[in-house]
Amino acid sequence: MSNWSETLADRVLAGESPSDDDARRILLDGDTDVLSLVHAAFRVRKATWGRGVQVHIINNAANGHCPEDCSYCSQAKTSTTDIDKYPIKSEDEVLAEARAAYEAGAHRYCMVFAGRGPSGKRTEVLAGLVRKIKATYNIEVCVSAGLLDDEKARVLAEAGVNRYNHNLNTSREHYGKICTTHTYEDRLDTVRAARRNGLEVCSGLIVGMGETTDELIEIARELALLGAQSIPVNFLLPFEGAPLGVPQTLTPEFCLRVLCMFRFLCPKAEVRISAGREYHLRSLQALALYPANSLFLEGYLNSKGARARETLQMIRDAGFDIVSERNLDDLLAEEPVDRSLIQIGGIKTRAELRPALT
Repeated sequence: MSNWSETLADRVLAGESPSDDDARRILLDGDTDVLSLVHAAFRVRKATWGRGVQVHIINNAANGHCPEDCSYCSQAKTSTTDIDKYPIKSEDEVLAEARAAYEAGAHRYCMVFAGRGPSGKRTEVLAGLVRKIKATYNIEVCVSAGLLDDEKARVLAEAGVNRYNHNLNTSREHYGKICTTHTYEDRLDTVRAARRNGLEVCSGLIVGMGETTDELIEIARELALLGAQSIPVNFLLPFEGAPLGVPQTLTPEFCLRVLCMFRFLCPKAEVRISAGREYHLRSLQALALYPANSLFLEGYLNSKGARARETLQMIRDAGFDIVSERNLDDLLAEEPVDRSLIQIGGIKTRAELRPALT
């Protein structure tokens, strides 16, 4: 086990912030074993979050028709991705999705509204939806609706919104390469307005858009300075039709290193494994729970994810506790292990196994 990784964890637990050289070593040093990093990051994670894993469900409450040109996004005005476009869903639809999230064991229900930012009237509609959800289900609510000013942030806070999501996405210097219809400073202003008006802040990034290693470190430091309580770490998905095109190569090991770096630089934040978890981490998904302490269930807006039961079972199998207001034993028992794969006195052939695995 790497003594350096454990010493780094000791320093962070003592209140010291890692240097930029430390962060580069986490991300790039092949002699620093990734499993040692994961173990050390877990010590930091455990100090604040124990073995708990928060699960979140995110839904598009309005999809497409966006005037912004964010080049990574399948909903951007410049995207040719084939998605279902629709205005804000009805109250009944939103409440039904909130109920489904609650029954799936989600700790937090996240509503996303495509667009530059809500009008005053739209903000009041969102506030009304949040009040009804909170009055019906014991679940936290996060809203993502674009750019906010102080007045709109205050309305949402008074309605009971727990967190406002507005990702920085990338570094200040790199931002103009992925979006031209608003600026990095616009995003910072929204995050600051949310904080000033009593909203917790959920703000993260997308890894794999051509940023440098130092820019990844810069984003982590910016989010730590902003006091982001929740940091969703997305790994870019290659949507056909999205202007950005094919993302840079991300290996499962590098994704783990990014999560470890965020844990060390933002030791008390809720670090969430977000979009791209299944696609980029692949068979190492469970290891990501050691630096990170939350994840999304059942997909990411315009992309599908693993089934809820599979993700919840992965959390349990790795020895972590699911943070939920519901007892999930019944849900986890709905699909027992396929016992047809067990055959006394012999080994099944590939042909015999195939029907059970399709």
